[in-house]
Amino acid sequence: MKFGVIVFPGSNCDHDAYHVISKHVGQPVSFVWHKETDLSDYDAVVIPGGFSYGDYLRAGALARFSPVMTSVQKFAAEGRFVLGICNGFQILCEAGLLPGALIRNRDLHFICEHIHVRVETANTPFTHELRQHQVLRLPIAHAEGNYVCDDETLAELENEARVVFRYCDAAGNVTDESNPNGSRANIAGICNRARNVLGLMPHPERACEGLLGSSDARGLFRSLADTLALRS
Repeated sequence: MKFGVIVFPGSNCDHDAYHVISKHVGQPVSFVWHKETDLSDYDAVVIPGGFSYGDYLRAGALARFSPVMTSVQKFAAEGRFVLGICNGFQILCEAGLLPGALIRNRDLHFICEHIHVRVETANTPFTHELRQHQVLRLPIAHAEGNYVCDDETLAELENEARVVFRYCDAAGNVTDESNPNGSRANIAGICNRARNVLGLMPHPERACEGLLGSSDARGLFRSLADTLALRS
């Protein structure tokens, strides 16, 4: 089992993801420069948060054209696992691996704080060690985390149980007040139809150690590792 963490010019959460996979998941992991195209050694890849080049145009708009993204698309089509966090979620949407788009936050300000999300489905390779409607305390740090999509896409996401995480309050109530960025239907994370690609705006890699304010996200990484172990 081996993980790859993709690095774009400007990425700043790549080392966080590497640390969690190597120390808390206890699995081999390597950095993958965005110009590389060979992902054959990996069972799962993480597109980390931070910034990618060209975000000044639109988050992820240019990064989606990096050579590695063509390989990521093939990687996902083969049924292997892709996790996009924050900027990684934006890139996955821009690349067409996930539906919808991420736009400027409702108040047009950068937000950096701990929030709560509710697990909407535990029926994914990324969440099977979590409980449905379990509330996680996770940090966010973004200016363009406002998830938008058309009515048809939203209906598909809801009907197919592809909304994986939803912003909520500490008690698990989904309200407008608990929505930090204005995302449609309080969506914080979604998966593709095959359920092997997950994108989420909160940072699970920053919520695996109590010293950082929360260890609630360990179950996400352990779920993925256990899924890979069963496949090997």
